[in-house]
Amino acid sequence: MLQVGNLKTEFRTDQGTVTAVDEVSFRLAAGETLCLVGESGSGKSVTALSIMGLLADNGRVAHGSILFEDQDLVTLPERQLRGIRGNSIAMIFQEPMTSLNPVLTIGDQLSETVILHLGLSRAQARERVIELLAKVGIPRPEEIVDDYPHRLSGGMRQRAMIAMALSCAPKLIIADEPTTALDVTIQAQILKLIRDLSAETGTAMILITHDLGVVAEMADRVAVMYAGQVVEEADVFTLFDEPKHPYTIALMRSVPHISTPAGDRLASISGSVPSLLQMPTGCRFHERCPHAMDRCRDDRPELLQLSGQNRHTVRCWLYDDAAQPGTTDAKVLA
Repeated sequence: MLQVGNLKTEFRTDQGTVTAVDEVSFRLAAGETLCLVGESGSGKSVTALSIMGLLADNGRVAHGSILFEDQDLVTLPERQLRGIRGNSIAMIFQEPMTSLNPVLTIGDQLSETVILHLGLSRAQARERVIELLAKVGIPRPEEIVDDYPHRLSGGMRQRAMIAMALSCAPKLIIADEPTTALDVTIQAQILKLIRDLSAETGTAMILITHDLGVVAEMADRVAVMYAGQVVEEADVFTLFDEPKHPYTIALMRSVPHISTPAGDRLASISGSVPSLLQMPTGCRFHERCPHAMDRCRDDRPELLQLSGQNRHTVRCWLYDDAAQPGTTDAKVLA
């Protein structure tokens, strides 16, 4: 359904042009959920905005392709892209408290999409909106449809955003940190709602998160991003059972466990994500990596397909025959 190939996204700044997404590639099948995971600044949201064609004025896709049902969204005229955006591809944004227009009712905002893409009358659109609000678990939808966003809690606003995303029965939903601003109980409810609706409708999903618990619960496949690049991709079971890249392993170790004795320090990753203006040569993780070699500092690694592993790729010299002869066992890093 979706195939992103060698995507490179740049932004013009006062200090020069920076590359926020660099040679990112992945595939997404119908009905599949792909999680993009990584620290802040890893390029997850920019990847999503590139797919949606919603980059800021100073941003552009400099290279690569985004094929959605055999149409390249990068070269598609804006008018045709508008026919896909919000219709076949929808997005749930990160901040429900600011994603809705405060001066328009919930009904007016949700109606706009179905009127534009489905050609419904205002009366038909209102009925469709009430139906959608009920579907996402909002009580008294026939009253809420006439309310303004400030009257709804954060959880209810996010449910309204999910209803908007579902309004035209999209084939792909991109959810950018959909539970970030919500408390833990509401987070669980929203994730269950997204998962159930995706399964019910057969909608494919790209879920952006930094929470590995969310990844374990929601993902079919996982792409780990660091400094604008995908450093590892695998199915969710393989990634959790056999992580390969030192960054992925460090992320796993940083997750608190219920078995951790009281008073023990939580594991952390030393250093910080490099600045886009001063990207290191070679592997972008080498300055923080305990396994870095001279080659890591000088030569940029490409994504390597691991032998005997179905669609498990890793961007690391440790798994190149020239660097580690015959070694493809993640336990060397354990």
